[in-house]
Parts: sequence; C-alpha cells; structure tokens
Amino acid sequence: MLNRDMRRREQAVEGGQRKNSIRLRLGFSGDDFGYAVTLGFPPPEIPPPNPPSAFTLDPVFKRECIWAGPFLRPASVLIDRDGPLVRRRSTHGWEMLAQHMSLYESLFSYLGKDRYSPEVFEMRETVRSWRFYDHFRTDPDAPTRKPQLGTRTPVMHHDGRDLAAALQTIREIGDSEALDAAINDAFPGSVLKIDAQAGGLFTLTLQQEGLLRPLTAAELSDGTLRYLLLVAALMTPRPPPLMVLNEPETSLHPDLIPALGRLIIDASHRTQMWVISHSPRLAAALSNASDCNAIVLARELSETFVVGQTPLQQPPWHWPD
Repeated sequence: MLNRDMRRREQAVEGGQRKNSIRLRLGFSGDDFGYAVTLGFPPPEIPPPNPPSAFTLDPVFKRECIWAGPFLRPASVLIDRDGPLVRRRSTHGWEMLAQHMSLYESLFSYLGKDRYSPEVFEMRETVRSWRFYDHFRTDPDAPTRKPQLGTRTPVMHHDGRDLAAALQTIREIGDSEALDAAINDAFPGSVLKIDAQAGGLFTLTLQQEGLLRPLTAAELSDGTLRYLLLVAALMTPRPPPLMVLNEPETSLHPDLIPALGRLIIDASHRTQMWVISHSPRLAAALSNASDCNAIVLARELSETFVVGQTPLQQPPWHWPD
C-alpha cells in the first residue's frame, strides 16, 4: 500500500519487507448468498514427497466461505472451508463434513450433491450460468472463418467457433427482425445469410451494398467479423443472469461503436451486462442508458482506484478471517 508521503511524491516509492503470505482473494455477494475464496501457494511438505511433486507452483484453496445475505458475518456463514477442513452449519451447530479434502479442489466438487447442501448447489449453478466473452478469434486460421458443422446453438461458444450456427438459431427461435436491424444498423443495406451445405456444414455470408457478390466469413475484416460475433453473443435466445464483455471495441471501426452501444443497451433489458472498456466513445454511447452505472478506474503509481470514491464510500465487504 502507498502511504500519504508516497502519494504526495514526498517519499520515494519503495517496497518493504513482505509480512503476509501471497494470496489471491475473490468474492461476490447477492441478496440471497455470498461466496469468497482465497488461493495461495501450497505449504512445504515435511518430509518432502519422494519423488517430489512437479506441481509445486499450482495454487491451492486456502479458504472458502458461503454465507446467507449480502454481507459476511459470523452468524450468517453456512459453509466454511479452511484448508482440508470443511464444515457446515446445521440446526445443532457446526457439522464436520471433511477433514482431508484435497487442497487443489474446490468445495463445489465435494458438496452440492446432497439434499443437505442446497446453498452450495445454488451457488455453483449461479456461477456456471454466468457468461464471459473476452477472446473472440478473428485471425486467418480462426474456426469462425471456416465452414462448421451446424447444430442448434442458443449459447455461442466463448471463442465464437459456432458463430454461423448461433446466428441461424437466432433466426429460427430468437428475434429474427432484431437481428436484421442490428446488421443494418452497423452496415446499412447489408444482408446476412447462413448457407446450410451438404453434410450439415454452415457457411456465413454477408452481402454488402455496392459489392457484386457476398463475402464469406474468411473474407470479412477482423472488425466486421468481431461485430457479428458480438451480435450473436448479445442476441442469444437464452440470456444468462450475467454477461461480461471484456473490451468489446477491440478491432472495431470507430463508426461501429455507436451501433455496438445500442446493441449492448438492448441486451441489458434481458440480462445484467458488465462491460470493461478503454473506449471513451463506447462509454459515452452506453451512458445514454438510464440505468447505466459507470465506474471509472485510474492508476497512480501502479495502484488502481475508483475515481471519486472516498474510503467511506467503499461498498461494505468483509473477507473471511
């Protein structure tokens, strides 16, 4: 942490002796349940194993907690995992569930299959239902650019390999008119078509105004193909509770940013959207939504902070001891 003198440039920024163990802590909470996990390096084994393990740098689970309600309190903890020990709160107090659980496995792989742990099952299914899109492949060898075997695809793969099938699924069981409107919004006068070839292979083509023939996915620019991938992700017939887009403006022409903003705003009416962006133009487009909550991050002396947030305005959060 940077002290006050370092922030004022009155003292050189320098590190001190590490006092705590290296830890990675992640957590979230909702109205019903919350979850927190602490990961770290494995402890040294005494005596060391023979032969020694090759996975000495693999992170292990140090602590996991599931609690009821939005805030962690000792009285609200339902499941508590401390290293190899896992215990559950019951009507008669704490019940020990495991004493030698593998440190490289989460409690979700051990609990949640019996009727006594509904909160574990609920939390696991909640996390599994989230959808993340942060690495669409648009390189010349990307599977998206080649004909792929088409099956009904209400949820596109995270790398976009089944784009043609996902778009055709939107046409058949989703909002076909909204799909055409999204294409026309970005590329006026263009027509998207999915050709089902012999053998079940799907090929994507885009007929753009002024061209004598439609372009296949292999011929589209990275930005055009990426926009079509975002259309398929955001117009899914099966919207998730939470969808995360990481820098969706990458490779897009600046003129496509307003259309992308309108597409994201429309998707936010069906699912909770979380967008990470470095584009001021996209941020301005999203700010047109009445329920857009913009959080601006800045970095000073390698420390990232929320602009305008004072210590008293930080959200209430407590990590497990």
